[in-house]
Amino acid sequence: MEQQIRVRDCAATTPKVAMAERRALVVDLEGVLLRSDLAQEALFSNAARSLACLRDAVLGGKGALLDQVLAAAEIDYAHLPYDTDVLNLGLAARAQGRKIYIAATRYPDHATAIASHLGFDGVVTLADLTAGAETTNRANPAPPFDAGSFDYIGNGRAPESVWRAACTTYVVGGSDHLSKRLELLNPSLKRIGGRDTSWRTWLNALRVHQYAKNTLVFVPALTSHQVNLASLGSAFLAFMAFSACASSAYLLNDLFDLAADRQHPSKRYRAIASGALPISTALIAIPILWIASAVAGLSISSVFVAILGAYLATTMAYSLFLKKKMLVDIVTLAGLYTVRILGGAVAIGVYLSEWLMVFSLFVFTSLALIKRYSELAMRQESGLSNPVNRDYRISDLQIVAAMAAASGMNAITVLSLYVSSPVVAQAYSRPWMLWLLNPLLLYWIGRALMLAHRREMADDPIVYTFKDNASRIVVLAMMCIVLAAI
Repeated sequence: MEQQIRVRDCAATTPKVAMAERRALVVDLEGVLLRSDLAQEALFSNAARSLACLRDAVLGGKGALLDQVLAAAEIDYAHLPYDTDVLNLGLAARAQGRKIYIAATRYPDHATAIASHLGFDGVVTLADLTAGAETTNRANPAPPFDAGSFDYIGNGRAPESVWRAACTTYVVGGSDHLSKRLELLNPSLKRIGGRDTSWRTWLNALRVHQYAKNTLVFVPALTSHQVNLASLGSAFLAFMAFSACASSAYLLNDLFDLAADRQHPSKRYRAIASGALPISTALIAIPILWIASAVAGLSISSVFVAILGAYLATTMAYSLFLKKKMLVDIVTLAGLYTVRILGGAVAIGVYLSEWLMVFSLFVFTSLALIKRYSELAMRQESGLSNPVNRDYRISDLQIVAAMAAASGMNAITVLSLYVSSPVVAQAYSRPWMLWLLNPLLLYWIGRALMLAHRREMADDPIVYTFKDNASRIVVLAMMCIVLAAI
């Protein structure tokens, strides 16, 4: 009862503004000021180093694995996903000359570093809020404040005594039921901000727009003249399997690239990097996507599942270390594109010719190089330094562009040799029509490289193809030519 009276006393004190200016502002850290979890942030601040620490701890028979990972973690406090609404309240309190503290129940060293970075006055525990204790900030100890002489921002996880002891309270996010329950504890409750994990957030996280790449599974049906309901149905199942598998790989890649993405001008808005999607939720979604991919794959064949497994293993290796190897990443990306075509061939039960394999490798090597060129050109245009998670330099732009053009021309050469081969004369009734593919392919690859040079290609080249009118027309024309030549 005494604590409840204290709340009413806060509201009754006059003058009201003067009283508010004397009160400290206490902000809960995890899930409130920080739209994430410190342990998970530490784990993925440097995924490779964290995995090495876990491996050494397991092999060495040491306990407290999480503590060892946290001790080795170097968190970039400047780029953590802070809640802007909470930060704005902090700025308003600072403008009034009020003290601001972070409430943290664990990892005091990280909490103190965050408080120092944001210019807050220290760190307190939840027990301090009702006991009037000194702050636990060793670097900048602050004067004690009495229980009840503070405003509090939380998310409902704090004990009820904290909500009763505070003067003005703010709940970040949460349901209407939570707000009503907390309002019974403290009538001054206000609701602000919070995380809204909507369907748009999931579309962003799963990279649904990147499913355009998985349409490559339909290529074998077209080139083998198997454009029928049965083949297209099997190819569609392969498309769904690769899409679920790819989404799990994108989530893994975003976790492994968390620190680098937050320093990137556009990637920092991705669902996990921005804090819109919790790391824990992503970790749950990944195995669910694996299961969905495996179920779709098993409905095709065990061989197709093996191809999916190879694709996933290669993608994970790419996310962990292959993407940091110069040109190895390009070859890997080209291989991953080609694996999709191989998967499509297995799904409909046709033989994949060596002509298509070699042509695919050259085309996709060119597109992977164009993608890397576009990323480096964007960094140069924005005045950014060399990428930290890629073994390329901005000074490599001309070489990357030359290699992209050379790979594209090699693909056209392979296509020309194929069209003039005896195989085409036997497989097509009008083989001469296939010569029309050469100028279209030359235009498409050349245009993609020119747009990347002009800094007008922000997406992956294949994804961009589905958004660009000229590219859509070219691809549609090429498909019509192949069908007319059959």
